[in-house]
Amino acid sequence: MSTRFKDTELYEEAAYGVSEAAAYLKLPYNTLRYWLTGFKRMPPVVVPVQADPVRLSFLNLLECHALAGMRKLYDLKLPKVRAALTQVNEKLGKPHPLISQVFLTDRKDLFVEKMGEIINVSRPQQQMGFDFYKMFLERVEVTPKGTLRFFPFVMVPHEKEPKTIEINPLVGFGKPVISGTGISTAIIASRFNARESVTDLAEEYGCTPGQIEEAIRWERPFLMAA
Repeated sequence: MSTRFKDTELYEEAAYGVSEAAAYLKLPYNTLRYWLTGFKRMPPVVVPVQADPVRLSFLNLLECHALAGMRKLYDLKLPKVRAALTQVNEKLGKPHPLISQVFLTDRKDLFVEKMGEIINVSRPQQQMGFDFYKMFLERVEVTPKGTLRFFPFVMVPHEKEPKTIEINPLVGFGKPVISGTGISTAIIASRFNARESVTDLAEEYGCTPGQIEEAIRWERPFLMAA
């Protein structure tokens, strides 16, 4: 994934609090805060755009999404991830290494693709080629215009999960919307809770009932926490 995105300044704005980002990423609050602060005992794994109070940019959100994928799917140990990111930063000198490079894993070590080679950045003396499939990274798309779209998991991570909900700084002020429409999931859920039917909402907004149901499903954890 290239780092030469359009609207880079917008992607770097402090837009999300830790609680909000944790809910979007389906992560425990303390886990995400540790990644971002190290609890002042360790350097952060992901450096937030704003440290006090901690707030994430859109790119920070994507970095934590990628890290969540590595941890959940491949059970990578955090010290290995931290060591690998340090090497990537030193060798490649690129910001946001968790999203600016394509990572590979054999469930033990962390790999990064560079100029057609697979370099093991946890054990640099070894180089190996692997077929890979990154379910989490497929939730982030780069459009032909060079903009980014993030499709968070609504329920548990699964390769067949539809890309119905979108987070995009260029749409809806970076808050979750129904993909391709700009319709706020929060508004849909609010109206549904006011006893408007899925059918009526779908007709009014020009969506399918499935899209409306997915928006309600996405917002349910936020409503329960309120």
